[in-house]
Amino acid sequence: MKKEHGLNFFTKMLDFSDKVVIVTGGLGLIGRQVCSAFNEFNATVIVMDISSELFDEYFSSCKNIHFFKMDITDPSEIESCIKRLIKDFRKIHVWINTAYPRSADWGNFIDNVSYESWNENLKIHLGGYFWSSKLILEVMKKQQTGNLINFGSTYGVVGPNFDVYKGTDMTMPVAYAAIKGAITNLTRYFAALYGPYNIRVNCIAPGGIYNNQPEKFVEKYNELTPLKKMGKDYEIAMPTVFLASEAASYITGQTLLVDGGWTAI
Repeated sequence: MKKEHGLNFFTKMLDFSDKVVIVTGGLGLIGRQVCSAFNEFNATVIVMDISSELFDEYFSSCKNIHFFKMDITDPSEIESCIKRLIKDFRKIHVWINTAYPRSADWGNFIDNVSYESWNENLKIHLGGYFWSSKLILEVMKKQQTGNLINFGSTYGVVGPNFDVYKGTDMTMPVAYAAIKGAITNLTRYFAALYGPYNIRVNCIAPGGIYNNQPEKFVEKYNELTPLKKMGKDYEIAMPTVFLASEAASYITGQTLLVDGGWTAI
């Protein structure tokens, strides 16, 4: 079969050599898998988190991977960190928001959710995603190239199924649904606004990811999911790499659901 393109044309689309990739919440459950995946595809990876405590445990043997302390809930810290990144690396190719900030009373049932808690969570989570996205997109606009990926959720696309929480002390926080729904549409807004500057903006929406949840919850979740299982943290990494790569060069403003079919039924 005659090839229409040069040697390894499609393989090279997944090569991030000479690309700088930022991951906020990079030491979190999903974030560290995303960082590892980009590192394997030759990116210079910047792991951003509020503490470096776990960095050596996960990345001490990795090359071209660096830690930057940044709290996504602090607007001034975001701004100063971006300035430092530009100074150190000159160009930012990919920015990925996986950070998951939340208040101390996160997880309360709605009858125990205060107005102050509601406001705090919208401010730190949605506000952090908005401000970091706004600032880095303006940098990418000057570059005339860039790629932003926000992390949403299936519960930013569909309503929660409360049956999965029966028999546990868990619930779906009301602020989570509002925040993730807003992130999904904020992604579309930024995609429309910055598309003319050769910038792509997309969203990853994971389904339930196993993280030692109660057995009753896991059993019910598996029962209601077409693939009959919860996701694993590493299963979110490669879809993220795909959206950031040249393989997805004509994809923007989209929410990629990685949910085992949860939203299909």
